[in-house]
Amino acid sequence: VRYAVLIGNNAGAADEATLRYAESDATRVSEVLRTLGDFHDEDMVVLLGRDRETIQRVLIAVNARIRAATADADQAVLFVYYSGHADADALHLGGERLELSRLRQLVGGSPADFRMLLLDSCRSGALTRVKGGQPTAAFPVALEERLTGEGLVYLTSSSANEDAQESDSLRGSFFTHYFVSGLVGAADVDGDGEVTLVEAYGYAYEHTIRASSRTLQGTQHPTFEFDVRGQGGIVLTRVRDVARGRARLRFPTGRSYLVLADDADGAVVSEVGVADRARTINVKAGRYFIRGRARDHLLEGTLEVRDQATRFVADDQLKRVEYARLVRKGGGARRVAHGPQLGYQLRTPLWPGTRLCHGLRVGYPVEVQHVSVTTSLGFCRAGFDADDVSVTADEYDLTATVSHVFDLPVVSIGLGLGGGLSLLRQTFVTDGVAPPRNTLGGHGDVILELLWDLPRGFYIVTSVAAQVYVFPQQRANEDQAGMTAVFTGRPFVGVGKRF
Repeated sequence: VRYAVLIGNNAGAADEATLRYAESDATRVSEVLRTLGDFHDEDMVVLLGRDRETIQRVLIAVNARIRAATADADQAVLFVYYSGHADADALHLGGERLELSRLRQLVGGSPADFRMLLLDSCRSGALTRVKGGQPTAAFPVALEERLTGEGLVYLTSSSANEDAQESDSLRGSFFTHYFVSGLVGAADVDGDGEVTLVEAYGYAYEHTIRASSRTLQGTQHPTFEFDVRGQGGIVLTRVRDVARGRARLRFPTGRSYLVLADDADGAVVSEVGVADRARTINVKAGRYFIRGRARDHLLEGTLEVRDQATRFVADDQLKRVEYARLVRKGGGARRVAHGPQLGYQLRTPLWPGTRLCHGLRVGYPVEVQHVSVTTSLGFCRAGFDADDVSVTADEYDLTATVSHVFDLPVVSIGLGLGGGLSLLRQTFVTDGVAPPRNTLGGHGDVILELLWDLPRGFYIVTSVAAQVYVFPQQRANEDQAGMTAVFTGRPFVGVGKRF
């Protein structure tokens, strides 16, 4: 017989920020254990936002039930899970404290043959540190040889001096997200259709370290302590059989996939990592939003999986989405996209009789949510011939633009404003006529651009800018130069690469 007590509490002490996902994490764990882990509703208790006295009373009552059940020679398993605030000494329950020593007493003293306590909270590693538990990358090997149907295991999501972290993109804590993903099949490394405690915790350990290492808070190290006897492994879930109301999703190798219920705003169901050997997960039959992550783009789409069916997720069933579009939209893990841009430009004349100005432009756009900022350097050469005099007219300019990009299904349209400084240089090709003339001016731009995404982060860009140039110019019959304003147009076509 299997018993479970799942505890989630978003509220901590008065000086602690309210968590967003602790209570929903507890609910996720309970749903997986009930559907895949042989835990029955009558033997599970889910406590959300409850006080210390209620938690203690429930644990005592569950232990009493286990004692009565084992009197008939039935073996019992007790799984206790907590997600919420804590410190090295106690759980924080909305202004109240439940001492870790008391929690150890209630779980460790249970009459169940096998007892598991999993804490997904800050500094929860103090629970294992008391008895010499340690974080280690060799956890699966160390535990596999000794895990049995009898004994005691303490599991924590962080070490004694670390914060357990939540992720808005995962809509839950790192550790619980990967623990649940492992339970639904991603941790079934040997492919036997059963996920053991060793496999689930080892999977969560590895992926929590990898994911948290990229955060500002730093790497989060899960810990463990075990006191078990015999051989074998405790099976937490069975994912091979597809019961009524369940289905399976099978993913190709080569990238990671995030699975959300219904649509892109739905609850996160599971994740399969890029290096995971297990590529099949057991889920409820229904509609899912799939997001595959490659190096320079995403694959996204909605798939329907029928009752008791197995559906293979092929890349051609999903739509390719470049990371830059996600950055501009906001809300994703990527906050910025940037990279070089190079192309050919053409500017209409600044002076009557001058030919078109042809040249190159190199820029570096930086894209964040809603806004793209580009700094560019340009060069172009024009010229004219008159009265046996040949003149080249060069422009060197530094330009900055700010634009907003609207993403359409095939093309992205940008509207922006810009401005810059230009060095205008006239050189007389005919010797001895006059020395070169250098003029410093400025320009303001209104820009319309079109962008087409290509594979591997490349894209094609074409734009047209309506410009007004202002620069000093000697007027006829006047001794001093006056400021002149000239309207021009500048088409541009180029390629870029985003990182």
